[in-house]
Amino acid sequence: MSLPPSIVTFENATKRFGSGQAVLTDVTLDARQGDFVSIIGPSGCGKSTLLRLIAGLTPLSEGQLNVGGRPVIQEASDLAFVFQEPTLLPWLTVRRNVEVMLRLRHTPANKRRALSDQILSLVGLDSFAAHYPRQLSGGQKMRVSIARALTLQPSLLLLDEPFGALDEMTRDRLNEELLAIRERQHWTAFFVTHSVAEAVFLSNRIIILAANPGRIAHEVSVNLPYPRTAETRLAADYLQRVADVSRLLRSVETPSARPAA
Repeated sequence: MSLPPSIVTFENATKRFGSGQAVLTDVTLDARQGDFVSIIGPSGCGKSTLLRLIAGLTPLSEGQLNVGGRPVIQEASDLAFVFQEPTLLPWLTVRRNVEVMLRLRHTPANKRRALSDQILSLVGLDSFAAHYPRQLSGGQKMRVSIARALTLQPSLLLLDEPFGALDEMTRDRLNEELLAIRERQHWTAFFVTHSVAEAVFLSNRIIILAANPGRIAHEVSVNLPYPRTAETRLAADYLQRVADVSRLLRSVETPSARPAA
């Protein structure tokens, strides 16, 4: 059985800002179509920088990076980025916020309306289309941010700790909804999080970064079957994988895990 095509490929990639120490070094990684890759690691290890490299928002210093089979030169049109904060425009309704990127791309009004209707229904906000951000909960605002990204119909979705500021119950629910949307839209995902439990629940692959400099310390396959539901979190295999990944994460946070000078 042939493997799915590569979507993101890093080869011996290094990123530094100016003449300073490398933020990321010697990153070699091949993510394939359909992967859900979570990135975890201690603060300052380069998790968000990795996403920004893939998005073309910052250039690579050394090595190679291909996205969709081509070198990253500038921001690609077939990917979307969901940031830590919803960054909604307070003077626009939910629908108008969702349509922002479509307006920037000069999408005709009838197509904007049809697509925003579809995406708002997909994220469970069709009855909130006329609301303003001030009328929404934190979880609803993040749904709007995800909906805005999905209007671009991406093949690759980058998410930089989008649920980090939410309470645990809301986060768990949005994790389940995110996977349900992925089952229908079939995009590949890179997801930054500080939560091991969230990474295990969402992903089929977890990349654990070490810091000083940022580098890949471990990769873990998560072979739990999809679809994943609230019951998944009670399964022995899930709990064991959370414990295993937590142990690996603690190992890269200790001074003894750092390479000798």
